[in-house]
Amino acid sequence: MANFCKISVAQDARTELHDKLSLTGAEISMNNLPAGTSVPFIHSHKNNEEIYVVLAGKGKAVIDGETVELMAGDWIRVSPAGKRQFFAAEDSGISFACIQVKENSLEGYTMDDAIVEN
Repeated sequence: MANFCKISVAQDARTELHDKLSLTGAEISMNNLPAGTSVPFIHSHKNNEEIYVVLAGKGKAVIDGETVELMAGDWIRVSPAGKRQFFAAEDSGISFACIQVKENSLEGYTMDDAIVEN
């Protein structure tokens, strides 16, 4: 069995990757909202923080009642308790990825976790 998994993702409204990539420590979703639309619900989490990256377009997030303007290249982290909802701009769709991981679970990263081979 290979030590990697590669897939291609269509431009669907939402694609969750946990099953498609056999993820064991994170959930990742790809999201596309047409101009003038929104995620149809407000939500928070019990344990997982979410990291969002805007890949294309523009819009906004409303987090705990505060509006955060978003455009391509922006990254935003939302703690589990943050009540959030995402919106595309009236004149532009928005595409974003969401990475969901258990808050405070990172034990090593980058070179701390790497095994460098010569």
